[in-house]
Amino acid sequence: MTVRFLESQLRRPVMIAMLHFATLVIATVFAAASAAAFHWLLLRLSFLLMRPATARRIPARTELVRGTTPLARAFASNR
Repeated sequence: MTVRFLESQLRRPVMIAMLHFATLVIATVFAAASAAAFHWLLLRLSFLLMRPATARRIPARTELVRGTTPLARAFASNR
């Protein structure tokens, strides 16, 4: 009895090379996705840490200073 799988044995290194390349591609895609997720997490964390510095702003006073209303009326009537 002879084994008739000579052609498949000759293509075996090619298949192993393709498997290694596919593994490399999948590992690279996974690493890129992990790096992007980690970068996004650090960005969110940095914004969270910066938030208290801007959260306690004193609201601007919206009332008019004394004398502003008559001055505005006088200026508007001259135009």
